[in-house]
Amino acid sequence: MVYAAILILLLTLIVGWKLTARSSYESADYSVLESDGPLEVRAYPDLMLVTTGMKSRGNNGSFGRLFRYISGGNDMAVKVAMTTPVFMEPEGRDTEGQMGFVVPVNVAANQIPNPTDGAVQIQKRAGGRFGVIRFSGEMGGATMAANEEKLRQWITARGFTASESVEFAGYDPPWTPNPFRRNEILIRLH
Repeated sequence: MVYAAILILLLTLIVGWKLTARSSYESADYSVLESDGPLEVRAYPDLMLVTTGMKSRGNNGSFGRLFRYISGGNDMAVKVAMTTPVFMEPEGRDTEGQMGFVVPVNVAANQIPNPTDGAVQIQKRAGGRFGVIRFSGEMGGATMAANEEKLRQWITARGFTASESVEFAGYDPPWTPNPFRRNEILIRLH
C-alpha cells in the first residue's frame, strides 16, 4: 500500500512537471523533411533571436543577461515570453560562442524591443535545412562529441553536405532531471 502511494505521488509529480515545463512554452517552428528515429532533416524559417556571448559566467552570464532582457530589461520595459529551444553556438577559433532565445512570433511580427544591455543583441538566424539529432541527458563533453559524430555520419550517408559549424539546442529548464531533458545538435546542410 505504501509503495502504491509513493508510485502514485511520483507519477503525479512527473506528469505535473511535464505539463509545466517544455510544453508550456512557444517553440521555434520547423518542418521535418526526413526522419530516422532521433535523427532528422528539418527546414527552419528565418528566426529572430535575442543573443549574447557565452564567455562570462555567474550573475552576468549569458543566460542571466538574456533572462533579464525577457523580464523587462529592454527599451520598452516589457516582458517577452520565454520560448524553446535555447540555441547555443560553441566557442570557435574566431568566435566567442553565443546563446540565443527565440523571439516569440507575435513579438517578431510587431516590434522587437531593443536590449538595454550592450552585451545583448537582436539578430536574425537564417532559415534553411539542418541535420538534427535529439538526445536526453547532460549537454557536455563526451555526450556532445559522440552525438555530433553520429549526426555527421548520418548526414554523409544520406549524401548531404554539412557545415563545419554546429549549434546546440536545449528545451528544458535547468531543474529538469537529466533523463527527461530534450537536447539537440543541429548542423546546417548545404
